[in-house]
Amino acid sequence: MTMPRAKDDATAGTGRVPVERKRRRPTRSGAVLSAESIVEKALTLVDEHGADALTMRKLGQALGADPSAVYRYFRSVEDLHLALGDRLIGETMSGFTPDPADWQSSLRDFGIRAYRSAQRHPRAALLSGFRVTRLPNEQRAIDTGIGLLRAAGFGPRDAVRHYHVFVDTVLGHAALDAAVQGLRPEQREADEGAWADVYADLSPSTHPHLHEARAHLPLMRDSAFERALDLLLTAIASAPR
Repeated sequence: MTMPRAKDDATAGTGRVPVERKRRRPTRSGAVLSAESIVEKALTLVDEHGADALTMRKLGQALGADPSAVYRYFRSVEDLHLALGDRLIGETMSGFTPDPADWQSSLRDFGIRAYRSAQRHPRAALLSGFRVTRLPNEQRAIDTGIGLLRAAGFGPRDAVRHYHVFVDTVLGHAALDAAVQGLRPEQREADEGAWADVYADLSPSTHPHLHEARAHLPLMRDSAFERALDLLLTAIASAPR
């Protein structure tokens, strides 16, 4: 396999085309393309029409450009998926100022920001939220999270392990709740109503614990994300250093 030239090293593994191969020409609509404008348009397409809308042809049409123009910035649709994932992480990090002296509150804020970003863009989160982007926003986010856990007194190994649990918990809940947003209204209504209409009416002779807790079962309609996050952070805080 041919090794990349030295001038391409900065873009290796990022999905970005080296600067030398880019052309900054106006599109048919008069706009000048950039990697950022392409990602923003891709995000709009996915938000409005779902993952199937993200093809080079459809993206080119939305940009008022020939699809070949997009290939000057991204080598494939998969590279766009990674860039979308990194775009959501960048939204999470925007305005976030971690406080190492209050690492637990900072991690909580960090997690809530990531979750809310996924809920604002549920289709994009389901498309790319589980990927390892290898791009700058993700690199900064991971460095920040591990740094907060190092400030909490954990060694490098435990900081990585705890960050892994933290970020997977956040992304797992974000994906679950993003998928719920994609349900048809009648599906969502049926699922939410089941706790009071079905489970609360089960016989105490066959389901004694459900019967005992029946008044509280409607709590299951709500997202468990913040409660899970608080339980996790409490567990991390009590973990040995």
